[in-house]
Amino acid sequence: MKWYHNLYVGDSIADRVKQVKRKLNHHVWIASIYVIAFASNPKNLLDVIPCWELRQRAYPGKDLFIVGLAKGYKEALELVTRIVDETYQNTGNVDVRTYLLSERRKEA
Repeated sequence: MKWYHNLYVGDSIADRVKQVKRKLNHHVWIASIYVIAFASNPKNLLDVIPCWELRQRAYPGKDLFIVGLAKGYKEALELVTRIVDETYQNTGNVDVRTYLLSERRKEA
């Protein structure tokens, strides 16, 4: 599991990001936490994954590049909207992966 250096975080967990990251790195299940990661399918932009799914042994977590954390599915979708909107506003397209990995993104 890799973490984006300027992680997008939902308002409801902003004060406990380090704790959530540590638990996820140690495969501890946290109720209602969702991770937003680069899509595993190149035709998609982002994946929204409930953290309980990451505990499964068969889940390919090694290649997961997490760009956001949210509490609840609704907040996760709002965060995805924010990421895609920011990408579009700054580049004129929705190539999220290229935008987030580039140096053009302003530090928040």
